[in-house]
Amino acid sequence: QLGTAAKKLADGNYEEAMELASAWISGNERHPLIAEAHLIRGDALLAQKEYYQSLFDYELVARDHYGTKDAITANEKELEIAIMFSNGVRRKLWGMRISDATAEAEELFIRIQERLPRSPLAEIAAIELADMYYRKKDMRLANEAYLIFVDPVIGFPNSEHIEKARTRLIYTRLAAFRGPVYDDSGLVDARKELVQLEYASQDLANTINSSALITRIDESLGQKMLNTAKWYMKVNKPIAAEYTIRRLVMLYQDTGATVEALEYLIPELLTKLPPILIAEIKDFYTTHQEALLGKTFTTIEIEEKNP
Repeated sequence: QLGTAAKKLADGNYEEAMELASAWISGNERHPLIAEAHLIRGDALLAQKEYYQSLFDYELVARDHYGTKDAITANEKELEIAIMFSNGVRRKLWGMRISDATAEAEELFIRIQERLPRSPLAEIAAIELADMYYRKKDMRLANEAYLIFVDPVIGFPNSEHIEKARTRLIYTRLAAFRGPVYDDSGLVDARKELVQLEYASQDLANTINSSALITRIDESLGQKMLNTAKWYMKVNKPIAAEYTIRRLVMLYQDTGATVEALEYLIPELLTKLPPILIAEIKDFYTTHQEALLGKTFTTIEIEEKNP
């Protein structure tokens, strides 16, 4: 009977194959071929585009027959369905294919990675999961998924998808930065990865225009420091503000944030600093103002502001 079901499946008689397999399963629950029977029924359902229903058979085989060839086959089928779900195929609801199935895809991708770590199936599941998050514009989860994929210990550093993963890891970190008042650790990490990329793969660095991305990151990091300096001035902590601006000028000289600090903040700040500190820093700011603004504050001007 099970052989007949397999033949019906091969011949394209999917409904008959499903009925025969179901009848066989109901009377042979402890039979050594029970996993094969569930695979036949699952394949028959899959062929009839009953994707969600077929998962019950595949999941039973993958879970209860771990380590067997049948379990590997079941995981392959689940991966196939997960990829379809992640790319927009919907679940049936009330007989119509209208229900979003990305949550099911997410769960399947994670299960496959947990069951078969470091395997080719796990590699595909990992990159497909990250890509799904990326398409959904969930940059936080996409960042975490790509970070796991490129990890040299638990990830897939030798994968053919590694360059895409590294590139998108950078993009997700840039996208996750919400502005100068928020945490900038993602930007710092993205900058480090771009610099490493320029050494490791100049062709890929040129393709994604890494130098422009680094410039964009530097401007964002500079704006964050400028925002911090403005806050110190607002709460009347001029020495902390000056120290922040000095670091800004040294770290991100070629940014709009540095120009703004030198042109607008420093003149105001010099009226609030003690003379001993002005004597120490005036040459530093004079040099950078002349280079970036084409004008400087003379010693006389500074002394007049601090008689």
